[in-house]
Amino acid sequence: MRTDPKRRLAETYPFELTLDTRFGDMDPNRHLNNTAISRLYEETRVRFHMMVRSTYGEVGHPRFLVGHIAIDYLGEGHYPEPVVARLGVTHVGTSSYRLALGLFQQDQCIGLQDAVMVHRNETGVAPIPDVLRQTFDIYRLRG
Repeated sequence: MRTDPKRRLAETYPFELTLDTRFGDMDPNRHLNNTAISRLYEETRVRFHMMVRSTYGEVGHPRFLVGHIAIDYLGEGHYPEPVVARLGVTHVGTSSYRLALGLFQQDQCIGLQDAVMVHRNETGVAPIPDVLRQTFDIYRLRG
């Protein structure tokens, strides 16, 4: 992910969320620490899935579980600057899908995340329904 130049461009990602940073997010070097960065990615995934649930709600209550996460730190993030988090869907399989996320401050990409998500229903891992696939298609990574 680090070597793909399009991943460092905000316009590659169809979903956008602006997040405030907090004083407690800083480390002794006065930049956003790795735990704070992880929370920003988490908040972005959660808000994306909340939006997806609002579209998907009439068919059931999907659950989305993290199967794997990889993070590349590309630059320092700073408080009190907000972070613009971006997200796109890169792959949809039978019961799992992949998300690509980027964090931006002052139009610079400060980090990338790849996440493998698993779809489940009330009884366990389940195939991704067509209505959910259609929603994911709207949020495909561009480029």
